[in-house]
Amino acid sequence: MKLTNARARRRIHSATPPTKVTIITLYLIAACTISTGATAHNLINSTADDKTSGWQRCSSLGADSAARLSCFDAWAAQQSASMRLASEPASANNLTADVGPLAAPTPAKAPAVAPVVITMTAPEAHNCKNPIFSELSRFWELEAGSDCGTFGIRGYHPIALSWIGSDSVNEQPTSPTPANNATSAQAFKTTEMRIGVSVRTKIAQGLLTQDQPLQRDSLWFGYSQQSNWQLFSGDLSRPFRTTDHEPELIYIYPTDLALPLGWRLRYSGISFNHQSNGQPLPLSRSWNRTILMAGMEKGNTFHVQGKLWYRTPDGDGTDDNPDIANLIGRAEVMGYWNVNPDNALSLTLRHSLRANANGSTRVEWLKKLGSSGFVGSNSGLRLHTQLFSGYGDSLIDYNRRRTVLSVGLSLVDW
Repeated sequence: MKLTNARARRRIHSATPPTKVTIITLYLIAACTISTGATAHNLINSTADDKTSGWQRCSSLGADSAARLSCFDAWAAQQSASMRLASEPASANNLTADVGPLAAPTPAKAPAVAPVVITMTAPEAHNCKNPIFSELSRFWELEAGSDCGTFGIRGYHPIALSWIGSDSVNEQPTSPTPANNATSAQAFKTTEMRIGVSVRTKIAQGLLTQDQPLQRDSLWFGYSQQSNWQLFSGDLSRPFRTTDHEPELIYIYPTDLALPLGWRLRYSGISFNHQSNGQPLPLSRSWNRTILMAGMEKGNTFHVQGKLWYRTPDGDGTDDNPDIANLIGRAEVMGYWNVNPDNALSLTLRHSLRANANGSTRVEWLKKLGSSGFVGSNSGLRLHTQLFSGYGDSLIDYNRRRTVLSVGLSLVDW
């Protein structure tokens, strides 16, 4: 190396001035290149083992304090240089392959799982009390959205407790069948209490509407009971004058059809009905009917329901009340008017469909009671006032024309 440098110096001294400047310039460039390459090589090597060989090598120079200090200064400078390289973004000009692999990216956090919320109310998509559906749709659960499923207990006719006063009372019931004539009279009063209970449950659905996902047909079983209680006849030990039992099997089909003047046919159906007072002779009264029915509505303000029935003959050949259809009737029409959210009026007409034109008329007013005043509250309690005139206020009175005023409390739409 010394010989090479000496020769170079001799060449420089022996060269002409221009050539001498050029040679000096090349010599400085070569020296800087060698020095820079050595520094980078040392920096890379020191980065690879900066935690081990660097400071340990400097510590081993214990005898020469100046050399040890110089070594630590150089090691510190190398650490600063390596930290700057690590902070620079990776590019084609960085010595990525020599410095080492890039740090693995931090894995993304898994999205939080939404908590499960348990509610105690039916969803709006399946709610037979949801007011967005019409009254007939909710009552018979005609649509998928107004469906509340099977085997739930629902109201049918109003559950009522009423005081009644009449123009007469049947003290000694009679019938065209001799065995059904009472042998003695009872001193009943014309004022009494009436208790009405009526419930139903849906036992099947989707029987004929399987290809209609938005409509529901249904099969129901209903039971109604009406008792006339002589509460004010203390001298007779306050007996129940009569109790009528009415089990019923009902099939409802969602017959949806637009009608004139904004009316809409909503359902049709068939019912098999048995009504009896459960008494032995001579007070036994009963009949069986096959009933065709249909219902239509105009918005939520008006709805009309019609029934037409055929009396099924008794299987045992006996008849407690052979003229019952000629008196109570063979058809019924009921009209309902929701005057406002708190008041409703209804009119029920029965007719024998015969020339003698027997039947009955019933007028009712229902006033909502017990609303809390909060949004969404809905009370099923009603002040129920009723005026009846005609035949069939009860089975024992099927052949006695009566006029009856009734005032009391009823539960509806529960």
